[in-house]
Amino acid sequence: MPEGDSVWKLARRLDRQLTGHTVTRSDFRTPRLATRDVAGRAVLGHDTHGKHLLTRLGAVGSSPPATLHSHLRMDGSWSTLGPGKRLPAKLQPHVRLVWTLDDDRVVHGIRLHDLDLVPTDREHDLVGHLGPDPLRDDWDAGEAVRRLAAEPERPFVTALLDQRSVAGFGNLWANELAFLTGVSPWTPIRGVDVERLVERAATMLRHSATVDGAYQVTTGSPVRGDDHWVTGRQRQGCRRCRGPISVVAEVPGDTANRRTWWCPACQPGPGPEGRVRPGAAAVRPRRSSRSATGRR
Repeated sequence: MPEGDSVWKLARRLDRQLTGHTVTRSDFRTPRLATRDVAGRAVLGHDTHGKHLLTRLGAVGSSPPATLHSHLRMDGSWSTLGPGKRLPAKLQPHVRLVWTLDDDRVVHGIRLHDLDLVPTDREHDLVGHLGPDPLRDDWDAGEAVRRLAAEPERPFVTALLDQRSVAGFGNLWANELAFLTGVSPWTPIRGVDVERLVERAATMLRHSATVDGAYQVTTGSPVRGDDHWVTGRQRQGCRRCRGPISVVAEVPGDTANRRTWWCPACQPGPGPEGRVRPGAAAVRPRRSSRSATGRR
């Protein structure tokens, strides 16, 4: 799942593959950048803010250093091929950029979203709205706590998925952190210890990104099917109580209400009726956690 740790690891891979090389030919295949050309620019490195990738390019002539901003969403990827190798034909229609490097390797950006090219000193225009990111050197835990707590009635998962509050946590982390906190995914954020949540979330995201074999493993076991507490476990059941795992589909087009997994026994609180639609107020939790999950 492309979350903050996914993009951070991608940035490190691209650093190893591209940094220090010069783009000798560039072809942007998206209307916004169709006339732009970064040939002659050196790749200086990559940075991330949440799920956003920032590829920094050196100055060329009188043009200042530039930054290519991209977002993977659910299906984006980057590929670097050696001389003479070709991208599979089925991917060709989805290529959004092609760069040839000074060693004749070819870089493809596939299904990249929100592509922008700006002077590096204007990066803030593109990512300045995002909340603190635990994978950045400027991580500010106190600010993350303040932003998450600013709307106390927001459901737990909605608050964590809002990249303006804290950046880098997607659906996997929202589901797993709700379980580890011991609350329903739709418990109002005022009902949890937000400082403890931020500390735990930041630690887990860093561990996932930086420790070999720990990528998006939330249980401590890297064995496939045993690596998550609730996510994707509707057939296996809860690892803690052995009871059933419930799952509810996402609301189409609504990034605040993604597909959600939870254990009704281990995570008391409101059920999916606590979802918030854009512009609507949160539904306050029912008194009975059993009736809230639809179980009698």
